[in-house]
Amino acid sequence: MFPQLWVIANSMEIKSVEQFESNVRSYVRAFPTVFSTAEGAWVTDVEGKRYLDFFAGAGTLNYGHNNPLARKAILDYVQNCGITHALDMATEAKVELIEAFQQIILNPRQLNYRMQFTGPTGTNAVEAAVKLARKTTQRSHVVAFTNAYHGHSLGALALTGNRYYHDEHYGSHNNVSRLPYDGYLGSFDTSYVLEKMLNDPSSGLPLPAAVIVELVQGEGGINVASSRWIQNVARICREHGVWLIVDDIQVGNGRTGDFFSFEACGVTPEIVCLSKAIGGGLPMSLLLIKPECDQWKPAEHTGTFRGNNLAFVASRALLNYWQDDAFLSSLKNHTRTIQAELHGIAAEYADRNWQVRGRGMVWGLDVGNGDFAGAISKAAFRRGLIIETCGAHDQVVKLLPPLTISQSDLEMGLRIISESIAEVVRTSDVKASDQAPLIAPLSNGMVPAASLFTTI
Repeated sequence: MFPQLWVIANSMEIKSVEQFESNVRSYVRAFPTVFSTAEGAWVTDVEGKRYLDFFAGAGTLNYGHNNPLARKAILDYVQNCGITHALDMATEAKVELIEAFQQIILNPRQLNYRMQFTGPTGTNAVEAAVKLARKTTQRSHVVAFTNAYHGHSLGALALTGNRYYHDEHYGSHNNVSRLPYDGYLGSFDTSYVLEKMLNDPSSGLPLPAAVIVELVQGEGGINVASSRWIQNVARICREHGVWLIVDDIQVGNGRTGDFFSFEACGVTPEIVCLSKAIGGGLPMSLLLIKPECDQWKPAEHTGTFRGNNLAFVASRALLNYWQDDAFLSSLKNHTRTIQAELHGIAAEYADRNWQVRGRGMVWGLDVGNGDFAGAISKAAFRRGLIIETCGAHDQVVKLLPPLTISQSDLEMGLRIISESIAEVVRTSDVKASDQAPLIAPLSNGMVPAASLFTTI
């Protein structure tokens, strides 16, 4: 098909989405094109335009689009008529994944966890984790934190902070208290708020079943918990018999540089929630549960698609990266590259007081204004880079490139970000000058009173 006809087709297909898909659609509004193929860190639309992907399925595609290891394993499995759906029956694909996960991930880290395959979404993993904590402790309350994001089904939504996702008719705030995350009150260590309230029988905070936390708040604005803070939270939970649940759905699976976000902190949660990248781009979600906490009765938490064997196959294949020294070394190099570039940008615009936050390969540039950050994302998209925003006011430009991205592609994406920022800064400066007062001030800096009433 000729290029101009592709343009027409793309436009018509977008109109079909606008006409027939629900208003709830989101990312298609930010990235208005029809995508066709993808490989590695690149996505191509029906017009043949290629985009470098710094979004990675909101952290689902840590190993890139159509990763060759996962793709070969899936194709071989399907070609051999491997079982696709089996609820929670034992299959060869499941057994191989369980054994590999123990040998490659858990045993070297001296972690002793049982694996529960929940429904295939991250929010279902959170639901299951909270249900198990409540059932086992015989307590109903849960503590979450400011700016937290844990999902949208009603139980998980109660733990999610952003009021945009809430409606009073959902009734989803029951039995949840929200305390300040690390850094929320500046330099004050907010773990002491949790400790004080649990120690004080008149604080009004019931003894909770669990505390749930992200060690890097992805959707909340790339807020990074310090090791000391999470160690204090873990200690407080342990002293009061409260379960610690780590939500590693977006920032686990290697996103912070280690496989788990809590590895460097030296804490061991009662439950870890995993999803997104664990399935290699296919729907899969699981809990890691300390054996003494695994007090489910058979089928107390079920789901028709808790046995996605294609995802098991992909996941097993991708675990090989964690035995690859070259991959682990590249993660460290990529971290240094991103960190240096973002700090360089912040220094270049030091008068704007932008903040850089992140760990591993999840980073954010807080530009302080959602419209400004959105304009950067749009400018980057025009240049061929997919990048989203996050934070309470969408004021953070969020970087989630694939972990497997090449150094040259990573540098290209960072260059596009820098160019996009420069464009938006120039545009905003021009608009500001256009809106400058047309009346010259007096020598004392005041504007003549009569001019305040002049219509222009």
